[in-house]
Amino acid sequence: MSLDQIEELLESPIHEARAGAVKIMAKQSAGRTATDQLKKRLFELYLRRIDRINNWDLVDLGAWDVVGRYLADKPRGVLDELALSANLWERRTAILATLYFLRRGEVDDTMRLAGLLLDDDQDLIHKAVGGVLREAGQRDRDRLLQFLDAHAAAMPRTMLRYAIEHLDQDQRSYYRALRTWMITPTSRSPKK
Repeated sequence: MSLDQIEELLESPIHEARAGAVKIMAKQSAGRTATDQLKKRLFELYLRRIDRINNWDLVDLGAWDVVGRYLADKPRGVLDELALSANLWERRTAILATLYFLRRGEVDDTMRLAGLLLDDDQDLIHKAVGGVLREAGQRDRDRLLQFLDAHAAAMPRTMLRYAIEHLDQDQRSYYRALRTWMITPTSRSPKK
């Protein structure tokens, strides 16, 4: 399918058509015969039409194979820009793109972006960041524990719950207990 045809699918008001478009982009990007030029064009199309990639499942279908795969050997500053965006789907794309790097054993980008997204007010970001942190812990448990030691007390509950899912019971209890001292975003005073 050509990029023009994919973009036409992205224009559809039907969610499933847009899901098909993103899945095709991901498959093309991950294909054995995908050239650097094709990966670049798919990456550019994804970012240019992110207004049509406007649901959690659409982001999840393409972020790591289209965005992460393209950036694997390139500067990744665009992920910081996406993480700081007002657009929920851009922020989710940023953190989920790092799943591609995690598959290669690289955790730095995940930890940096997770730090940028700690104060996000959207549950869909909390779930994404927590899930990606959990995966980072599968690659580098020490880095996950360092991140949790620094941030668990202030992490949103859902983010923390997802991040500690693969830890043993004692570790999960420890990190959950740290939240009792969490400062809430609205009051900025310790919870009692």
